[in-house]
Amino acid sequence: MERRKALELRKQGFSYSEILRKIPVAKSSLSLWLRSTRISKSQEYRFKKKIIANGKLGAIAKRKQRIEKTERIKNGAISEIKQVGDRELFYMGIMLYWAEGSKSRGTNISQGVDFSNSDPDMCRFFVNWLQTSLKIKPERIGFCIYIHESQRNKSDEALDYWSNIVGFSKDKFNKTCFTKTVYPRKHKRKDKGNYYGQLRIKVRKSTDLNRKIAGWIDGICLRCGVSKLDKV
Repeated sequence: MERRKALELRKQGFSYSEILRKIPVAKSSLSLWLRSTRISKSQEYRFKKKIIANGKLGAIAKRKQRIEKTERIKNGAISEIKQVGDRELFYMGIMLYWAEGSKSRGTNISQGVDFSNSDPDMCRFFVNWLQTSLKIKPERIGFCIYIHESQRNKSDEALDYWSNIVGFSKDKFNKTCFTKTVYPRKHKRKDKGNYYGQLRIKVRKSTDLNRKIAGWIDGICLRCGVSKLDKV
């Protein structure tokens, strides 16, 4: 009776796994019963379609698991960061400028404080560091947006975006600059609607401040034992 039922289900287009869920027998027995049973092209198409659908469902489930795992790890890491004091903020800003800021070179020994990035949190942090740790007055801070020329129609939107990010009025921004560099990940961007270019943050009359930041960087390297300078 079970064999006859299995044959009927197979002829209706059910897969082996579907049949086993309805008829609790050993998989080897089911294979023996159905080995001579032929299936139509429409049934074969149904099997393939179902396999693809199950694969997509599996991929969705795995992605959900990865997202949940990521959130757990991030939330756990967030809880490990306690209160950030003035001294910690001061050092963090120095290291950030070391990584992303403009430095004096042999051909430009009068470089002022100039910082560029497309990460909104990083730009917000840097502006906060200038005002909180270095006591730079707002009137000395200026901004300029660099955006790809193919996105000219988004220049006003980008201005609104960055003005809101740093908390400065639009009149603190210079004329937007349009670049001709290769558009990031051309034809592959999934965040095209979130592209607002890069923000450049400059401090007016800050050549000496740039030199001082360079000294702070050297001092950190020295105290950490990674500097080539002689100990002072």
